Amino acid sequence: MLADEGPLGTNAIARHTGTTASTVSRQLGTLVEAGLVEHEPDSGRYRLGIRLVALGNAVLARLDVRAAARPHLEELVAVVGETATLSVPGEPDAITIDIVVAPRFVSGTPHLGRPSVAHATAAGKVMLACTGRRPQPPLAAYTTRTIVDPEALDAELERVAERGWADAFEEREPELNAVAAPIWSSAGTLAGIVALQGPAGRFGRPAARRALPLLLERADAISAALGGSGPAAAERSE
Repeated sequence: MLADEGPLGTNAIARHTGTTASTVSRQLGTLVEAGLVEHEPDSGRYRLGIRLVALGNAVLARLDVRAAARPHLEELVAVVGETATLSVPGEPDAITIDIVVAPRFVSGTPHLGRPSVAHATAAGKVMLACTGRRPQPPLAAYTTRTIVDPEALDAELERVAERGWADAFEEREPELNAVAAPIWSSAGTLAGIVALQGPAGRFGRPAARRALPLLLERADAISAALGGSGPAAAERSE
């Protein structure tokens, strides 16, 4: 209503919404505390808060990264022949927001909105390494290869941060491997994670290493499209 009508007083909002002024006053107090609404001391009216700009920008950034990444996901699938995904940092895990499925009978089974478990997936490790976050122990074991020791996970994330990419071989699901790289925003923060995944019998370590240069190249290209930049792909160690 404030977006449609502009600044309004408590009584006017109560009339528009068909409720009491006391109820409106309580609700406005909550919205003001959250920064979603601001009170104008001179007029006594209420207007939309500045925090909505930050929230809107966060949504736009995610839409931007999806639009920027899509052609690069398609190229990865066309060249490598495995499924490509785009994830964004979430809480507590990275969240899949786009997928290009490999045109093969046997492929991975990601779906939109699926969490990439922070300590057990390539995308999740990239998120942790690039944000400095750490999951709270105990760490769940999804397979016998899942890293469940916090010290071992710290060492793994240090390697990810140094080399600029992560891998996970049957750590989240048996017979599923993945490699992932970060996408950077213009502010130098993690905007997303691009990953390739495939069945272990076809996308083992040698195949994942062969795909890595193109993955890093495409991740850098997406970052550049967003006005961001990370370490040059040529400088990253395999």
